[in-house]
Amino acid sequence: MSKRSASDRTTDGQAFAKASGSGAKRDENEVNDIGEFEDAWEDEIESEEDVVDGEAGDGEDGTHVLGKDEILEPDDSVYIMRHSMNVTWPCLSFDVLRDSLGDERQRYPATAFLVAGTQADQASKNELTVFKMSSLHRTQKDGDDSDSDEEDDDALDEDAILEFRSVPHHGGVNRVRAQPLPPSSPLPSASQPYYTATWADTGKVHIWDIRPLIESLDVPGYSQLSQLTRMVAAEGFAMDWASSGDANPSSLRLLTGDVHSKIYLTTTTPSGFNALSQPFTSHTSSVEDLQWSPSEPTVFASCSADCSVQIWDVRSKGRRSVAGIEPAHESDVNVISWNRNTGYLLLSGGDEGGIKVWDLRNVQKKGTTVVPSPVASFKWHSAPITAIEWHPTEDSIFAASGADDQVTLWDLGVEPDDDEAGIPMNDAPDGARDVPPQLLFVHQGQKDVKEIHWHPQIPGTVLSTALDGFNIFKTISV
Repeated sequence: MSKRSASDRTTDGQAFAKASGSGAKRDENEVNDIGEFEDAWEDEIESEEDVVDGEAGDGEDGTHVLGKDEILEPDDSVYIMRHSMNVTWPCLSFDVLRDSLGDERQRYPATAFLVAGTQADQASKNELTVFKMSSLHRTQKDGDDSDSDEEDDDALDEDAILEFRSVPHHGGVNRVRAQPLPPSSPLPSASQPYYTATWADTGKVHIWDIRPLIESLDVPGYSQLSQLTRMVAAEGFAMDWASSGDANPSSLRLLTGDVHSKIYLTTTTPSGFNALSQPFTSHTSSVEDLQWSPSEPTVFASCSADCSVQIWDVRSKGRRSVAGIEPAHESDVNVISWNRNTGYLLLSGGDEGGIKVWDLRNVQKKGTTVVPSPVASFKWHSAPITAIEWHPTEDSIFAASGADDQVTLWDLGVEPDDDEAGIPMNDAPDGARDVPPQLLFVHQGQKDVKEIHWHPQIPGTVLSTALDGFNIFKTISV
């Protein structure tokens, strides 16, 4: 990974400034049947005298504590694009869908597709929904003097458009994962399936063909029927598809890990999907996350509430892990992410709020007592890490989210200056403290962020979901 000095960073990591509640505040109850976009520039901005001084705070350490009627206002000068979407029911798990609009897209307005599952107050009200977000324009900035050649695709006065197609889903959706498609591959034709797996809180895993839902967004009157396969299991959250290297659905493999510490492998057969009866068993508590190796088709990693990260090979006899990190964190290990560019770096996020980076070449085989040391460790978040994901093309950059209502962007390639251990930040979650040089950006404004994903075809774009809806944004930092 290339290194760069901390002085090269474009922002100090703080995406939001504090603002008084005396200004206009969004009405959270103004939501239509499924949701709506809130344009970043439509909110009334407070006058300068209404903005709270970031240095004159209420806390013992001099930081300001938000009052009952105070809200965070975003600093749009640090965003290239930022939109939010409210939904009727929380969609606490989602996945980004590939489309046929091309890779490495830089022009605006942008379009994105995603699939999400709801967590309604009644099981019968839940849905699996495919969203199409279009007319995602650049963020308007005061004194914006964009070059004239960008004016044609940056019409700032138009609202973003949200379209969707849904099918009923019995039970709340714990996790949604879409079939991986190879980079640079187009969306499968309408006659070919595009599978998505959901894990319901009823203890059932469902596999859906969502290709008809996607087609119906562009072709009026197209059938919205989607077929599904059901597999009975215990309740769980961990799930991951293996990348087949092509779009052929006949070679798909799906891993699921349940709350009873067991991991099951489901493969495709000529007659459909076949869940193998013998589970993988080495964890002693709930399996929280799973990731297939990006370079070895038979290897995968898992993490658990037993504080460990385990490495497995589906060819091993006895279905036991072949290597592990025990303990990887001081508490439950909630999420992991395997670096698809290097093939050997693994991220893990713990219940204590810690983030660690592991070099799997140093992980010992089972039976040894040596616990490897992480190559990097960060303790910025003040609550459990809820999601973590490497950038799809940059091998040193990753994003994380926490139950402390933050989405953070990091770059391991940043080295601290010789005379700089960190930059003081008055608005840090736990009071004034040093900002790690590798922390590029902090995105706030959502309540209880649950999942985040990079968009694989729009470089630097992050999507996040929380109790109060979705955000899609791109910063000047990545």
